[in-house]
Amino acid sequence: MTALLRYQTALLLRSQRWLPPVILYAVFLGVGVQSGQPVLDSLGYTAAALLPVAAWLVRICVTGEPPAARACVTAARGPARAHLAALLTALAAAALLGTAATLIVIVISQHATNDRRLAVSPLRAGAAGLLATLACALLGSAVGALTNRPLLRSPGRAVPTMLLAALLAVVVAGSPAHAAVSGLVSGSESGRVPVSPLPTAAAALLTAAAFTVACVLNGRRST
Repeated sequence: MTALLRYQTALLLRSQRWLPPVILYAVFLGVGVQSGQPVLDSLGYTAAALLPVAAWLVRICVTGEPPAARACVTAARGPARAHLAALLTALAAAALLGTAATLIVIVISQHATNDRRLAVSPLRAGAAGLLATLACALLGSAVGALTNRPLLRSPGRAVPTMLLAALLAVVVAGSPAHAAVSGLVSGSESGRVPVSPLPTAAAALLTAAAFTVACVLNGRRST
């Protein structure tokens, strides 16, 4: 698996197809996050914006390999393992991107509530922000796994479905991403920083299930 992960990482970096989602994410943050804003609100925005980017990175990783190369890797390592490596590579890229953005936001933001009356602990804010970012990276990767190859192969169906699912994953109550982001926003009003791993754990379980379904189907359709 290590060799497959290195191969998928090199393929992602050399393709330069990661540039559009990364640039779009940077633009979102440039518009929505400003220096001196309340830290928890900015962290919530940063985490929520990462979810569609994570789904996009999954699409890049599972569709960017040339057919001949994919056939060789599948024959050598098996279709399920090869597909899992692509999914894990996208998840790792999204998590690293979100972590870097979260750390920058913590540095430039004001550690206070919306009304500037209560101080917010930078360590607790950072922990809550990283958990929310990881939850969104996980859930976005799950969305990407279920809305692209091998389940949906046509771009005309896959891309709109992926974008709609990513939007719903952020705004629908009960979603782990919605819970994590809402906790940050409400904490910015009350001053209570919600450092809870439950949304992230729920997102991890959903992502594991989505990855399993995608890898099993990819194995069956390759036989």
